[in-house]
Amino acid sequence: MKYRQMSKLLLMSAAVMLSGITGTVQASEPRLLGEYGDWKAYVFMENNGKVCYMVSQPKKDEGNYSKRGDIFALITHRPAENSRNVFSYIAGYAYRAGSEATVKVNNQTFKLFTQDDSAWAPDQNTDNRLADAIKRGSALVVQGTSSRGTLTTDTYGLKGSSAAHKAISDECGIR
Repeated sequence: MKYRQMSKLLLMSAAVMLSGITGTVQASEPRLLGEYGDWKAYVFMENNGKVCYMVSQPKKDEGNYSKRGDIFALITHRPAENSRNVFSYIAGYAYRAGSEATVKVNNQTFKLFTQDDSAWAPDQNTDNRLADAIKRGSALVVQGTSSRGTLTTDTYGLKGSSAAHKAISDECGIR
């Protein structure tokens, strides 16, 4: 569970850093490694360890809602914790309690567990398969249900995802 709690901290940190809101995050300022098509790659230091992540926002977000926060898909490496390819999602709303989110990349479907406004793959194997699909795919679609019962569908481009993944892997020494 520590693995997922750390991912939650990273998601909150990324949301704070990417949206420009100041807060009390215990991490260095992220440094942009590069922009690769639809994705950006970053690195920052946290507790004397590198954290490398790639992030994108949807090209299209759909749902019958009147207000929604920022939406992000991320893949993160934390080599000091032997953690790599962690897929995480910030929905921009609180998920319905006990619900799952679904990620589709081309012809593959992945189920994510949800908590508050975030979703994660259930295990390292799923993270690795999802990261591989993103690097090789052309589109990613995430569907989820808000705490108010609103179904959302977010569509991402995957142009540059392979190059962004290479950049974060090289920076964090992940082979």
